[in-house]
Amino acid sequence: MSGPIEDALVPPVPAVSNQEVAKGAGLAALSRLGALIEVVAQPAYTWMFGLTGYGVYVVLWAAINILANILDLAMGQALQRIVPAEDDPERQHGAVKFALLTGTGLGIAAAFAITLSADWLASFVATAPEEASALPYAIALFAWSLPLWIFIEIATAAARAKRAFGPEIRLRIFWEQVARLLFATGFFALGFDLTGLLLGHMLSLALTAILAAQLLGRYYDLKLLLRAPMPPMLRRSVLGSGAAIMPPAIARRAYNDLPPILLNLMVPGAAGATAAALYGIARKIASIPLIVRQSFLYVLSPLASAQAAADRSAMLPMYRFSTHMSLLLAVPLAGFMILIASDMLNAFAPGSQAALPVLVILLAARAGEAVIGPATPIVEMVGHRALPLLNSLIGMALWLALAMWLVPQYGALGMALAVSAAVVATAWAAVAELRISDGLSPFGAGFWRALAAGAFVIAMLAGTGTALMSFGAPVRAIGLFILFWPLLWLGLRYGLDAPDKAALGKLGQRLRL
Repeated sequence: MSGPIEDALVPPVPAVSNQEVAKGAGLAALSRLGALIEVVAQPAYTWMFGLTGYGVYVVLWAAINILANILDLAMGQALQRIVPAEDDPERQHGAVKFALLTGTGLGIAAAFAITLSADWLASFVATAPEEASALPYAIALFAWSLPLWIFIEIATAAARAKRAFGPEIRLRIFWEQVARLLFATGFFALGFDLTGLLLGHMLSLALTAILAAQLLGRYYDLKLLLRAPMPPMLRRSVLGSGAAIMPPAIARRAYNDLPPILLNLMVPGAAGATAAALYGIARKIASIPLIVRQSFLYVLSPLASAQAAADRSAMLPMYRFSTHMSLLLAVPLAGFMILIASDMLNAFAPGSQAALPVLVILLAARAGEAVIGPATPIVEMVGHRALPLLNSLIGMALWLALAMWLVPQYGALGMALAVSAAVVATAWAAVAELRISDGLSPFGAGFWRALAAGAFVIAMLAGTGTALMSFGAPVRAIGLFILFWPLLWLGLRYGLDAPDKAALGKLGQRLRL
């Protein structure tokens, strides 16, 4: 099927090809599989350390993530703007050096402050009475994961700025996630409680930080990095670029990590820790379809910046190609996971089934985001500095208003509804802005073709799930899992047009698309 001339997916003078987008997204997806391993590890944590202990861990790690996104001043994202645009290696190294020193330095200062005020901070965290006495020590200890995490984020962002999208695979999959599970299991075997989970997390971050430093050495001259000057104009450039990207970066992190913190604050005692745990479980599982979307967000930030510098109008092919792939991968995956949501929750500790409605709402929101592709990073990276701030303000205002209304009555479910509405509204706002500002739209013949194929996959899965209901939940879940893969292949084969398939190169040929 071929669309009209204006729907053609061949750019006139491409600085970035769809093949590069596809290759980068594939490598990024591998690196993001660390999130999948983390999802698999969560049931083990709930069984070893209990639902309330896991809830406290979710709250503390969420707080660290939010603080890291504030204290790093979005300099990791800023490097993806600045380093590709700089021809002078000394200035490239100076920008990276300034980002690392500033972000990590602020993280160390914050860790000192948190350690000194741990007793006071512990009074705000709702938990079971038996865990309350150890909470100040746990907070003081876990605070030192903050500078480690900031260093890792900036160092790996510096590698991405060199358009190297695969090097985080070992870091994110093995050292950060598998090592965390092994360390936590070892501490549990030695009789540690919640502290063992926190120690396991910190040791995995320490190993990852060491490897991140080695990764820097592959793409930058470490000796030059140490001596590179940081002139005032370069510092202002890094800080200015970070300031423009910081509001949407904080907003995205807040959508993920602030809800369990707010639930913990709004619901007293052990129930607050349990509510945070239920939301944390649902959010982790719902992050699986996000792997597809984030893979394209991950690569399109530097690639969109490079393409915009050469020919802004030629961004349309990569925009539409990414949207079609998101429609055919993330949306069917979200639909499949909604159908087996109850079965997945059975792997967690008793009481986790209460997260089912929360999980369904969050998965539906992920599908709503994925439908319209990667408009958000394109808006952020092509010079529209006011629009990301506007989107963040719209999303945050909608989220907080709905949360204040829904959470007191519905708890974790109300929080999921509020977050989902804000996330989807922000994503669609970016689509409208790109259409108005640059005349770019994901909608064309290729979009409707991919949407129809994705809807077909979900409809077939839903019909099969209904037919297998009488055979019991395990048979139904296994049957859907087996059926999902050939249906996904059919969706790609008939949902992608010829230019999309060409962009997949040898992979598309091997899959016989």
